[in-house]
Amino acid sequence: MPRRTGWRRALTGLLAGLTATIGLTTALAAPAAAAAAADGAPVAVTRYSHTSQAGDYIGQGSAAAYTAKTATISVGGSAEYARFRVSTDSTWWDVELAAPAGEKLHPGVYRDAERAAFRTGRSPGLDVSGDGRGCNEVYGQFSVDQIETDDSGAITVLDATYTQHCESATAPALKGVVKYRALPLSYAYTSDSGDYIGQGTSARHTGATSTFGLRAWGDGVQYDVSGKREYYTALLTPPTGQRLEAGRTYETRRSSDESFGGLDVHGNGRGCNTSTGEFTVTRLARGDDGAVEAFAATFVQHCEGAAAALRGSIHYYA
Repeated sequence: MPRRTGWRRALTGLLAGLTATIGLTTALAAPAAAAAAADGAPVAVTRYSHTSQAGDYIGQGSAAAYTAKTATISVGGSAEYARFRVSTDSTWWDVELAAPAGEKLHPGVYRDAERAAFRTGRSPGLDVSGDGRGCNEVYGQFSVDQIETDDSGAITVLDATYTQHCESATAPALKGVVKYRALPLSYAYTSDSGDYIGQGTSARHTGATSTFGLRAWGDGVQYDVSGKREYYTALLTPPTGQRLEAGRTYETRRSSDESFGGLDVHGNGRGCNTSTGEFTVTRLARGDDGAVEAFAATFVQHCEGAAAALRGSIHYYA
């Protein structure tokens, strides 16, 4: 789990100030969402959405989406058994995610899920119901990108996706996204044909499959990604004598100087000798000591003067 830094404590405090309680079978923390800060600081996301294939009993073949502004969204339970609820004046949805018996939920992919309250052996649990409709048998899987708890064990952050088949493994699917006070954590890239670094491929890394790290690199940052049989490092630095600022776009060379920022994205054993490109800092938060602790950016890199580009996005709790 990420260490609780100064900006994280401030964000948590703001969210706590917005809470309210709703009655469920277990005590639930109430919904909240932070307003976007003018300096590009991270914004926590609380929302729920699903899509239902024709013939799916729970979703009735329709799609739905809710935010903390349009519904009451709350989470309860623990890392062993999480309960997520969405309710309005006219509808409600419940999502239950359970770890295998004796374990706790953590970032990862949980396959072969059974109905949560009746799971057997070492199976994980999943149960999505709504508007009076529920499954007797559940077949599916879910992924946890983020989960955090407080000292009492109550869930404070949850970011997950699921696929549920009701009554049969071949039944039409209900697919959904669950976010509660979640901050983005990911790396995604697309590589043009002829780009040496990405080899013309594309991929997206999230907390369910990959690990991430952010640390200082000169006056900039180093972002490390490992997962899905890949590893990438992105070095982003401002021009000499400057520091990174949210909302700015920096024209780059491989190494920074007084005129250009530095951009060096390499991975899987491949790197550029020279490069041109640019990156834009979209979000940035610093700790009490001034160090960058949350960061989001997009970039375009051309390796060795080639027209082909590697394009990507970085989100580290921002």
